[in-house]
Parts: sequence; structure tokens; C-alpha cells
Amino acid sequence: MSNFKQNTEASPNLGLGLGLRSQHFNHILTHQPAVDWFEIISENFMDSGGRPRHILRQIAETYPIVMHGVSLSIGSTDKLNTNYLTRLKQLIDEIQPAWVSDHLCWTGTLSLNTHDLLPLPLNEECLQHVIERIQQVQDQLQRPLVLENPSTYLSFQQSTIPEWEFFSELVAATGCGMLLDVNNVYVSAFNNDFDPVQYIKGLPHKAIVQMHLAGHQHCGDHIIDTHDSHVTNEVWRLFNLAWRLTGGCSTSLEWDGNIPDFDTYHQELLKAKRYMGNLDSQPCQHLREPIQVNSGQVISNPIDFIVGDSYYE
Repeated sequence: MSNFKQNTEASPNLGLGLGLRSQHFNHILTHQPAVDWFEIISENFMDSGGRPRHILRQIAETYPIVMHGVSLSIGSTDKLNTNYLTRLKQLIDEIQPAWVSDHLCWTGTLSLNTHDLLPLPLNEECLQHVIERIQQVQDQLQRPLVLENPSTYLSFQQSTIPEWEFFSELVAATGCGMLLDVNNVYVSAFNNDFDPVQYIKGLPHKAIVQMHLAGHQHCGDHIIDTHDSHVTNEVWRLFNLAWRLTGGCSTSLEWDGNIPDFDTYHQELLKAKRYMGNLDSQPCQHLREPIQVNSGQVISNPIDFIVGDSYYE
């Protein structure tokens, strides 16, 4: 455990990266754009011996690569899939990624994969279960595992541990790292009525290896994590807070639906540079308190009304 913890905290700041998407393969190989690094979805390449794997090898010769999985199912009650871990390890050995991540979730049971990132009840029993499974994964991969906070749409009545404390306990017990998805914090906070600032402030900041940015769809009484649009002002502001608390770490942009051309994708990522500093001594301090707007209307859930672009001018 101590060796894994040491390695996680020593993870390099790779800079600003993009999720690698097949629509952009030719552009990347032809133009070699000035992107610091790329993040791949592990499952897209684990079983491919053809063109995708060949292209990945070419890209890995020029750019650092991070592997991000969606099927580990660390929270499932099924036994860990040793075949999956073996194939994952083979890709790790070939590509030599800077680190390997997945999600704090479960994806199925009885050997069935729902192809969704399902939430866990956050309590002591579940904590010990996930700790044991993280240790097994790290032993097989021989490297620390990095886990992302998923977007959630409900909270379990059985949950007794706030998610930020749950991550702190995982890190302390296993030496795993955390991938902080800032958009997921905002989405989950709105859907489950908690304070996103408290969440980010309560995390084990030294263990945060990477941050994710993405867009979402606001549906009025709930938000869906869609990764199909620009990052919102509220998420950028939370990113500024997380950036300062972590001292800065590798940050990547995800865009999985309505994927734009590469230059538009890259320019959205580069907006992060505006928020990588002390833009406000106390950002987002009053998200959960009513805000009086000019019309006299009181916003009861002011997470909807934080700040516009003018705040950063």
C-alpha cells in the first residue's frame, strides 16, 4: 500500500489533455497538434489488433497516454473479472500509460454488463468491500489504481458516508489515486442536493492525479451528464477552486456526443488556462444560500445562478 501511495502522489502534471476520439485520428497523425497528452478509453483498444491499436501505438510514440476504463466494476458483488484484468495489463505493458483509471461504481452483476456507471451505497460495508477489491486490482496490475467520481442521479437511503469522505478513506487504506471529474461534482450536487464546494474542499487533494472537464444537459429539475457540449461557466468556476486546492494537476476534456472538429475540441480545452489561477479569493462560497437577483426574484437553488463570463474579464 505505501509504495502505491508514494507512486500516486508522485504522478506528473502532464498539462492539458484530450480524450482520444476516432474522428480525430487522421488529424492527429497528419498535423501532430500541440496537445500535451491524450486519454484513451481502455476498452476501445484492449481487444483491437487492427487499425485502432496501430494508430494508438503511433500516437503513443509522440504523446503521453493515460488509460481510462469503464468496465472494471470495482463496486460489484461479482468476483473481479480476472480475464478483463489480464487483457488490461497486456495493454498497459504495451502502451506504458502514465496511469490507469476507472470509476467508483458498479457496471453489472451475474456477469451481465449494463454498460452504465451505476452508483454505490456509500456506507462502511461498501467501503470495506471496495477497499479489498482495489487492493486486488493493484496487486494484479502492479500499479496504483486511480478512481473517478461518477455522475449520479439518486442517493441511497443506506448511504452514511459523504462521497468526499468515502474517497478519503479509500486513499488512506489503499494508496489509490483520484480522478476528480469537476463536471460530475456539479451534476451530482444538483441532482442530489449537496454543496459542490464542500465536496471539493473535503477531498484528499494530494491524491488527485487528474481532473476531467465536460459538458452536460440541464433539464430543469435534473442534469444529465452527456459530454456533448461546451463546459458551463459553473463548472469552470468549480475547476478554478479545485485547481487551487490541488496545486494544479493533469486536466483533460471529454467530448463524446456531437463531437466537433479537432480545432473546436482543442480550443475548448485551452479555455482551462483562464481558470488556472487565483481568480477569486473565495469562489463558490455561497452556492447553497439564496441569491437575490436584480429582478427581486430569489433563487432557492442558486447553483443555477452563479456567474457569467463577465466574472472572469
